[in-house]
Amino acid sequence: MAHSNDEIRGVLVQVAGERVLLPNATIGEVLAKVPVEPIANAPQWLAGRIHWHGWQVPLVSFARLANLSDEGLTANSKIVVLKALGGDADMPYVALLTPSFPRLVSVPRDGLLADASEESLPEGVLVRVLIGDEVALLPDLDKVESMVGEALKQAA
Repeated sequence: MAHSNDEIRGVLVQVAGERVLLPNATIGEVLAKVPVEPIANAPQWLAGRIHWHGWQVPLVSFARLANLSDEGLTANSKIVVLKALGGDADMPYVALLTPSFPRLVSVPRDGLLADASEESLPEGVLVRVLIGDEVALLPDLDKVESMVGEALKQAA
C-alpha cells in the first residue's frame, strides 16, 4: 500500500483501555513470547528487561506508568521494542508491553487533532489526539526514557 508525503506512518499500540500512537520510524521490532528478566528494586511500571540483539532492553508497562491500569506481563503479552530518542549510548532501546499486536496506521498530516478537553493528562503522556474518529495518546518518549534511566540507576 503506497502512502503519500501528506501522510505520517504511525503505529497504534493497545495499552489498557487506551491506544498509544507511536511514529513508525521508532519501532525496532514487535516480539511475542520473550523471557523477561525482573529488575530488583524497580518501580512496578518497570516490568523487567529483555535480551534483544545483544542489548539488555528495559521493559515498560505504560499502563502502570501512566496510572491507566495495573495491566502487567501475561503469557500472551507482546513487546514493542522502540529506538530510544534520548541519545543515551547505554540505553539505545526501550520496550513497551502490550496485550496485542500493534496496528499500522496512516495519519494525514492535517488529520491529527489535539483533544483539549482534558485538564490533566496521564503520567508520560504529551497529548491526547483524535485521528479521524479514534482517540489516542501521544507519549512523551523523552520523559519516559528519562524515568526509565532514573529507575534503573536507583534499582542498581
